[in-house]
Amino acid sequence: MARFASLGISQIRYPLLWERVAPAGLAGADWRWCDQRLHALREAGVTPIAGLVHHGSGPRHTCLTDPAFAAGLAEYAGAVAARYPWITDYTPVNEPLTTARFSGLYGLWYPHGRDDRSFLRALLIQCRATVLAMRAIRRVNPQARLIQTDDLGKTYSTPAMARCASFYNERRWLAWDLLCGKVDPGHALWGYLTGHGADPAELLWFRDNPCPPDIIGVNYYVTSERWLDHRVERYPAHFRGDADGVHCADIETARALATPTPGIGPLLQEIWDRYGIALAVTEAHIDANREDQLRWLLEVWEAGQQARRNGVDLRAVTVWALLGSFDWNCLVTACRGYYEPGPFDVRAPLPRPTALAAMMRELAAGRAPTHPVLRGQGWWRRAGRCLCAPVATPEAPTSITADGHSLVGTASAPILIAGATGTLGRAFARICARRNLAYRLLSRQQMDIADPVSVERAMQRYQPWAVINASGYVRVDEAENDVERCFRDNVAGPAVLAAACARHRLHLTTFSSDLVFDGRQQCPYVESDKVTPINIYGKSKAAAERAVLERQPGALVVRTSSFFGPWDSHNFLTQALASLESGAPFAAASDITVTPTYVPDLVNACLDLAIDKESGLWHLTNGDPLTWAELAGKAARQAGVDASRLEAQPGAACRYLAPRPAYSALHTERGMLMPGLDDALTRYVQLRGEQARGDHIELAQPIHCTDTRRQAETGRRQKAS
Repeated sequence: MARFASLGISQIRYPLLWERVAPAGLAGADWRWCDQRLHALREAGVTPIAGLVHHGSGPRHTCLTDPAFAAGLAEYAGAVAARYPWITDYTPVNEPLTTARFSGLYGLWYPHGRDDRSFLRALLIQCRATVLAMRAIRRVNPQARLIQTDDLGKTYSTPAMARCASFYNERRWLAWDLLCGKVDPGHALWGYLTGHGADPAELLWFRDNPCPPDIIGVNYYVTSERWLDHRVERYPAHFRGDADGVHCADIETARALATPTPGIGPLLQEIWDRYGIALAVTEAHIDANREDQLRWLLEVWEAGQQARRNGVDLRAVTVWALLGSFDWNCLVTACRGYYEPGPFDVRAPLPRPTALAAMMRELAAGRAPTHPVLRGQGWWRRAGRCLCAPVATPEAPTSITADGHSLVGTASAPILIAGATGTLGRAFARICARRNLAYRLLSRQQMDIADPVSVERAMQRYQPWAVINASGYVRVDEAENDVERCFRDNVAGPAVLAAACARHRLHLTTFSSDLVFDGRQQCPYVESDKVTPINIYGKSKAAAERAVLERQPGALVVRTSSFFGPWDSHNFLTQALASLESGAPFAAASDITVTPTYVPDLVNACLDLAIDKESGLWHLTNGDPLTWAELAGKAARQAGVDASRLEAQPGAACRYLAPRPAYSALHTERGMLMPGLDDALTRYVQLRGEQARGDHIELAQPIHCTDTRRQAETGRRQKAS
């Protein structure tokens, strides 16, 4: 609660969930958790908006299609109001229309209905529950306000799908229309409602018992705006389905339209014009890399400011969710452990503030956001975002070209990347380009990191906001006889960079190694374990860690291990698979345990941490300890390669010049930010195969990561009317 209050927020959507507090009825309700947190919020001066049901069906004894759901929620709502009479703002049911679609129409959530009748039953019961809940609350607190949320989407289409698109665009208002008493025989969807099981008397009850929201809560995602196209062959298979009896594709507009939609701004105007009720953006989130999370929030914030200038009574923008969320990329239909950070990242022992938290503090204080990465466009507006041939038709919103927010196109400070000839440096450049992060990849001739004059010249010329040191001496065995050069590149150079970054107040990311440990430990090393290197290379890295953090305590020092990746031919796995595929033998150590690191995952994690301005030591790997021989065998199985000629042998037989620790696996005390090894190997093998076939698809992200929170909705639309 103190962390939330530190963001400068005035209100928070807080979950007083029915199924958590009173799963077996009010007689056994357990209020202790909520009592403590709500007291802390009150002490901190943060006003809660109490949410009672959030994409759920309540306790096990009821569900969204149970007529008793409404009375049960009302009883619970009255108990909440009696226990916390000082709470004024309520959302009894979050997103009733969206929940009804996912629970009653698409079959994704309980009770898994797949027809219009189930959809309408779930919708009407949730809306009735909202009316009854607010009555019960207002008997205790007559001043209580209803903040009614739902997804604010819009559908566009080809002419062949226009009837379906028109239906979807009417249907999106249904929950708000019901609560506002707008549904009667003259309503555009009256025939649809009564034709799919809604009793006219049940519908007219809402007209006679209106409960209009005091504030309409608008939730908006990159998936909220849809494109329907009858030309299904143009689109990937998982976007294809049926709507209105027509085989069609249903895809986010950002992935299909040649010109992106303007975003949330015009939609706020639409809902204001329809209802004239005060609005709040109650969810604004995107599952993406950190810079695009920042860009999305700024775009929504500026659209909100413009809407207010246009006369819309917009009260707030809500950053959802403060602690991130798990498995929303599959709509929580599977336990994959896929996590989307928010302003706080809960993969650390304590919630770790991300760059979103810093941006929230700026916005709350009325200051303009300052992060340099904001000066680029988000992926939903960049070239290359489309998953099909870009569509430009009179029906598509091509009349407005929008950059998204005001900072786009203004001068952007770059990230300086040292190490133009190395695998890691080139990987950073490649992924910065893909993520639309301004960068400069510098060779030793352009910036010799061990030469203070050369470093200062580069700083003055490029004016970076951050520096990534991906250079250094990497030949572990040769270092034994090349000590001076190794220490110059690995210790003196990073120390010079750290001093320059401290002087210019720049963020620095530099890299260390698992070889700072001696291998006598038989469980993975964490950041606080004592370093005891046993070879020259390891000693140089240990010395560099101390030198960097002494000169620039704000630097990020990443220990990592055992690289493999798709973009160079020299890493262990690429060589192993090439040898085995050719039928040649391949020898690998069977008694040296490491934690492999997939280079694209490492680069993405480091860029996110740099944007967060994270500091100190951090272990980053793909997390599974295994021997070199086990790694080669695992990759061969994943790639379908015959591993019969893989030769597991002792490390002593590998004739290493430099001694190697027998066990140098890494774990972390600070948070596992990278996917597991199986996930990484799947993407590595797939990308390797595509490159061999001449395809040009890059799977730099984890396979469970999507850029869209509601990807699972696509292809599941049912007949609409």
